Amino acid sequence: MKNKNQILGINNIFSSIDTKNSNLSRYSIWKRNKATLWYYPSPEKKYITPIFLIYSLVNRPDILDLHPGLSVIESFILNGFDVYLIDFGTPGYEDKDITLDDYIEKYIQKGVQRALLHSNAKEITVIGYCLGGTLAAIYTAIAKEPVKNLILYVTPLDFSTVPSFDTWAKALREDAVNFDEIITVFGILPPAFVKVGMRLLTSPVYITPYLSLISRANDEAYVRKWLSFNRWMKSYLPLVGATVRNLMNDLVKDNKLVKGKLLINGKKANLKNITCNLLVISSEEDRLVSKEQTYSIIELASSKDKTYALSKNGHAGFTVKKGHLPEYIDQWLPPRS
Repeated sequence: MKNKNQILGINNIFSSIDTKNSNLSRYSIWKRNKATLWYYPSPEKKYITPIFLIYSLVNRPDILDLHPGLSVIESFILNGFDVYLIDFGTPGYEDKDITLDDYIEKYIQKGVQRALLHSNAKEITVIGYCLGGTLAAIYTAIAKEPVKNLILYVTPLDFSTVPSFDTWAKALREDAVNFDEIITVFGILPPAFVKVGMRLLTSPVYITPYLSLISRANDEAYVRKWLSFNRWMKSYLPLVGATVRNLMNDLVKDNKLVKGKLLINGKKANLKNITCNLLVISSEEDRLVSKEQTYSIIELASSKDKTYALSKNGHAGFTVKKGHLPEYIDQWLPPRS
């Protein structure tokens, strides 16, 4: 009977809860192909250095504005930061030849230039999440723009060890497996492929989240958060074939980024080129990106101001408490902005 009442409670809450993302004011200030650069103005701007957010290519960036009171972007703007978000959009088959070089120079670099022009700021803070952090680090390593701060969340950089898929990585390095033919045939990897791959790495048996939901069915705040997060979890995007090929061969197979051998349109993306203030946040509980994959940049970057923080949250554990900046950023970023 208890379980039945819990389920009825969930249904009642489901019908009464608005699970839309927060209604923050945002403006499109630049577009390229499917990508949009969104501007979120602070209602009471306190800091002269704006924030430029880069999320992963795997999911929609909606988790950064998950729900009122649970929004990373909301926390930034309410605490006095202007925010820019590069939303890469949803690629189609016609985008199959977009390379890693293109994402770095034609999208991220051009987006940063537009944000600097729009804000009239002299410097900018770049924050990257997961694979978006990998892109952020690569960009910063070749950037001519004035990047003042670089913040990386659970960011895979060093592929000498890849605990989540070590067997595949070993096979790739030994040329026992080759994804080029599959990539060529499909052009882009469908969201269903991406979803299956991520589930195999993180939650092969996807039942625990539902058990957690049932156990807290009468907690409306928890159910609201669960619904928003679950919706985002299903927002897998197609992956562009040419970029997947770059990531597999240049990063996973040859580990060129930490070896200082990665080239972006002929420019060497050496992590030693990074001189800005650097904050790296890793997670002890991350089943997707190990802390060993995140740390190398601390040793390789030429920055004088470098901080490494180890969180107890999981891979997507960067949602915030209402009114507060995200953990670790709250003390680190304001005096550097």
